[in-house]
Formats: sequence, C-alpha cells, structure tokens
Amino acid sequence: MDPLNTFAAALQSLPLVAILRGILPRDAPAVGRVLDGAGWRLIEVPLNSPQPLDSIAALASALPDALVGAGTVLSADAVRDVHAAGGRLVVAPNFDADVVRTAVQRGLVCLPGVLTPTEAYAALAAGAHGLKLFPAEMTPPGVVKALRAVLDARVPLLPVGGITLANLGAYRAAGASGAGIGSSLYRPGDAPAAVGERARAFALAWGTKG
Repeated sequence: MDPLNTFAAALQSLPLVAILRGILPRDAPAVGRVLDGAGWRLIEVPLNSPQPLDSIAALASALPDALVGAGTVLSADAVRDVHAAGGRLVVAPNFDADVVRTAVQRGLVCLPGVLTPTEAYAALAAGAHGLKLFPAEMTPPGVVKALRAVLDARVPLLPVGGITLANLGAYRAAGASGAGIGSSLYRPGDAPAAVGERARAFALAWGTKG
C-alpha cells in the first residue's frame, strides 16, 4: 500500500500518531510492535532523538504495514534523509514550503505544523496532505471547532502537544481528525509493555478497541 493509502486507512481505523521522541534504535522495534498490536499505524521519530534515522529504518523494517517517518523535520535535506532511511511520513512543528514540496515530490505524506488559518491555507496550497495543529496547549478544542468551520471537511487536522486521555475526547468532539501523542504515550526508557498499555487506553479513548 502506498503512503497516501496507508495514511487514509489509518485515519479511518485509528488516527493517532505515536511520537517516539528520544527513542533509541535498539528499543524501536519492540516499542513499534506493541503499538502495532494496539492498532496504531502512524509512528514518528522526531529528528532531535538519538540516531533518529536508524530508529526510523528499524521501525520501517519491522512494521511494513505502518506509516513510519520523522517529526521535527525542518529542511528539505532532512526530508531526503528520512526518505533514504525508509521513512514515508514527514511531520514538522512549522510550515516550510520547501519541506512540503520536497516531501510531496518523493511521495511522502507531509503534515506541517500550523497555528492560524493563514498558515493552514498556505500549507495546503503547497501540497500538504494534512495539518498538525501545534502546539495544542495554545489551541483548545474551541480553536479546532473554529478552524473546522472554515477548512474543507476532508482536510485531516491533528492537534499535537499536551494531548492526554483526559482531553482527547474534547478535541475529537470539536472536529479533530486525530491527534499526535507524545509523552503521554512514550518516554525514553519506557518498557514496551507499559507503552502498549497506554496505547490501548488511547485507542479506547478515541473509540477504537485496541
């Protein structure tokens, strides 16, 4: 399945992105497998993690049916590195037109970070496949509802930053298409079993049994 079809399928099944900031390459396959077992198909390793490209390569090899890629992608060169490592997903905290265009040219799913309608429309015009609403601490569910009133309903909108079991439902009710989950799901050194337990809890909170 190509990246866009994998992304579309994940949005239908469980549209939550696992953000594995700080993970080590040796830990990545085991953590990836418990996420996969809980129904998670969207996994990112931020590029400010140790040896992130090695972790991406290990996850992509272990989880061929998942959409694995990188977060904190800040340049076109970084997009090319992610692609070379086997990543198929590019996520950024900001909107950079060169990053979006380079990702699209290489067939990668691209989710740039936006905070305003102006940034959202600019990112979509550049070819973004969806939008990362970041930081969610600054954009409560009411902001998601307001953005949904002006964005095309088909545009994936995923808040990231401070998403927890307690507020996930409110974001979904406001119109979020999914969410990115970071430290509430994974912290460096966490045992895979603990990550799996949290992953299943988030899947249930979204409304999908993991």
